[in-house]
Amino acid sequence: MTTHTRPARAGDQSYLKRLNRSAILELVRQEPGLSRAELAARTHVTKVTVGTVVQELLDEGWLTEGTLQHGGLGRPGRPVHLNEDRHVIIGADVGVQGLRVVATTLTGRVLTRHVHDGPTGDPDTAAATLAALITAAQNDPAARDRQLLGLGVAVPGPVSQPGHLLLLAPNLGWRDVPFLDLLSAHLPALPGLTLLENEANAAAFAESYLRGRDAPDMLAYLSLGSGIGAGLVVGTPEPRLLRGAGHLAGEIGHTVLQPGGLYCHCGNRGCAETLLSGWAIRAALGIPHGPLVEAVNARLDEPEVQVTLRRAGEALGLLLTNLNHTLNPSEIVLGGPLTRLGGPLMPAALDFFHEHQHHLYATAPPTRVQVRTDSTLLAARGVAAQVLARTIRSAESGVVA
Repeated sequence: MTTHTRPARAGDQSYLKRLNRSAILELVRQEPGLSRAELAARTHVTKVTVGTVVQELLDEGWLTEGTLQHGGLGRPGRPVHLNEDRHVIIGADVGVQGLRVVATTLTGRVLTRHVHDGPTGDPDTAAATLAALITAAQNDPAARDRQLLGLGVAVPGPVSQPGHLLLLAPNLGWRDVPFLDLLSAHLPALPGLTLLENEANAAAFAESYLRGRDAPDMLAYLSLGSGIGAGLVVGTPEPRLLRGAGHLAGEIGHTVLQPGGLYCHCGNRGCAETLLSGWAIRAALGIPHGPLVEAVNARLDEPEVQVTLRRAGEALGLLLTNLNHTLNPSEIVLGGPLTRLGGPLMPAALDFFHEHQHHLYATAPPTRVQVRTDSTLLAARGVAAQVLARTIRSAESGVVA
């Protein structure tokens, strides 16, 4: 059973109050429908204190409380849930071939979405276009009367934390871009918390955080698109991203699978992206522009396409095997546009992985692999969820207190 306790600073009642609020909000998020008595038992906080905190959160619009539920042990209780009707969070995703914005509730439900399809362009152009989408989402009837908690932006490359600097987006040709600064020039009055995150990290966080108490112990999300990235999340007691000492954890597309192979955009040779990525498949099949998935799927009867996709699938299977033997996640999720490619890519990858994952330790429990063929909004939802997670954890007065 999950319990939620935090270290205390003796005598600092304001600090303890904020910790109690944070613990109760997080527990209600993970296990909606608990009563006040159940919240007290799980958090090891007195019923009187829990009652006081819950009432404050009800009055402020963070929580809602249902009707009395009879049955079970003890007195009847009222189920407590996060309030779906008061707040809104904006999540944005900067892709190589498009921009996406969602407005979500506290539970991650999407209220509205706004999308720009086409080349992303340079950082200034992307910031201006994205700001227009964010403004449209804010003014959408589904979101405009709600209190905005903040904005999260996902980008296709490693991000320094907490400096919020996009270090490198090789498939966009961006390096050391202060993207939030560029964006804020177009959104000067945006309230709440603002953060920048790697796209694969954001999608991985969504996969873990939005499942509540059903989050796996460790989850790896592979983003298969123009480039290849991974997000790694430890799910207990609360989902936490693994970032690495240089913020490069999950840059799996630049692990070397073929020494002496083709040159990669990063400057190395034989990276996974030279075999598997969208740009590599474009180059191999002579598809210079336009939607890749549609173009490839229209040519599935061509032997050249079959060979290219099978080779990419085997590279993905090898990547999954190495990931499993390195980190042994409970679950691996595959998302991104390339999951929608027909032909042998995904079957070859999964066959290779299932054949090789138990060679090291035959009695180990199998790693579950899921394929998300529709993950278009996952990174945007995930970075919005990160805004909520940081807001709940924050001990700053005026954020959740």
